[in-house]
Amino acid sequence: MDPANLHDRLSRVRETIAGAAGRSGRDAASVRLVAITKGHSAAALRAALEAGLGEIGENRVQEALAKFGEVHDALESAGTTRHLVGPLQRNKARDAVALFDWIQSIDSSRIARAVSDRAESERAEPLPVLIEVNVAGEEQRHGFAPDETADAALEVAELPGLSLRGLMAMAPYTDDEATLRRTFASVRRLWEEVRRQGAEVDTLSMGMSNDYALAIEEGSTMIRLGTALLGPRGG
Repeated sequence: MDPANLHDRLSRVRETIAGAAGRSGRDAASVRLVAITKGHSAAALRAALEAGLGEIGENRVQEALAKFGEVHDALESAGTTRHLVGPLQRNKARDAVALFDWIQSIDSSRIARAVSDRAESERAEPLPVLIEVNVAGEEQRHGFAPDETADAALEVAELPGLSLRGLMAMAPYTDDEATLRRTFASVRRLWEEVRRQGAEVDTLSMGMSNDYALAIEEGSTMIRLGTALLGPRGG
């Protein structure tokens, strides 16, 4: 990866974040940027760290295990926050708890309990997590149905090994702005409902490379960008 390309992309992303945050009446600093390094090489991950990207995300435990091992010293010295953003199998819960600082993809009560049990026994502090919402009800997507989300959030909030921080969602793959806005707004309303019910959540993770400006305008506090920062996968 050419570091100059990464710096140019990062500059453009930050300009877009600032514009979208301003249009929604917020400061750009209220939006956290997670660089999604899945499918990219350890060299690309190192370049992201050197560019000052302090939060990175991976989809698969096994890929992260290998990649993080290659750049262990750089991750540690940068104080990087590592997010798991892809689906988690219960038999990978132990590795996930050891590898990641956040898990954004709690998509069932069973997974929540498995991660809580591991985190409670292996961590000094509860593990920050997000509940994944299958907002479009698509069979190929993971997550809780929207009408299950508030109850799931209250359940997860009571698990001793976890610190529930909010919700995560992916919009449908479409260029239709109205559809994207409706999707993001519906997740924001779910997040607000979870807060009204007493859960102390502060994070709404939605928005990826093709739709993050709209997500921010509709209330996202955390975006997850791969291609927009690192270019096509495989670099």
